[in-house]
Amino acid sequence: MLSNLPAYIPIAFGLITLSTLLLFYGIVRQSRVEAIRRQSTLILLGLIGWLFTQAFLTMNGVYSMAAATAGPPKLILFGILPTVLTIVLLFATPAGRRFIDSLPLTTITYLHVLRIPVELVLFWLFIHKAVPELMTFEGRNFDILSGISAPFVAYFGLTKGKLSRPLILLWNVVCLGLLLSIVRYALLSAPSPMQQFAFDQPNIAITHFPFSWLPTFVVPIVLFGHLVSIRQLIVKPSSDE
Repeated sequence: MLSNLPAYIPIAFGLITLSTLLLFYGIVRQSRVEAIRRQSTLILLGLIGWLFTQAFLTMNGVYSMAAATAGPPKLILFGILPTVLTIVLLFATPAGRRFIDSLPLTTITYLHVLRIPVELVLFWLFIHKAVPELMTFEGRNFDILSGISAPFVAYFGLTKGKLSRPLILLWNVVCLGLLLSIVRYALLSAPSPMQQFAFDQPNIAITHFPFSWLPTFVVPIVLFGHLVSIRQLIVKPSSDE
């Protein structure tokens, strides 16, 4: 854990992670397929196990040693890659697509509101020299706009039907682009052989607990949310929320 940070910063991020976990659990509980709803507790336990695994690896210095080793950073190998492969597997298999298509689109859209407190934490981390400015809304990170606009898209677009499905699809694509942009800056500004940005104030936060949960849990959930929404908006002829 970063020793120079005020306690409220890791506490706030811990609460964000917990909120992400509980909101995603709630989304699964709202599945339109009863068999998936019955599996929601098992999914929750699996996600909790993943969080504990990432905490263990982080607190034992596995990720903070990445800068001294050749090859891809361990955070990518043991933290990010497994989540990406899981998402690919879900989209590539019939059972996975059945799970994806059963999730409530409106609630998934509300999930993106969590990006607002995430951006505030990143700004606090920048102030305390744990991430570079380019990772904040004062730099090259415009992801907070996704969080601000999410409740309006969810309510007016999906609940009230005031926005067309193509427009909601476009919103998801744009917000996905914003997410991938900041992920790129975050990974390439972290101390590793891959680093290309922010050598004067690198992104050291994601290699320390609890902030390693950002790339290994919070971001994958947000990414999955956009991909689920995009698939449902393209594949389904009309909303059945």
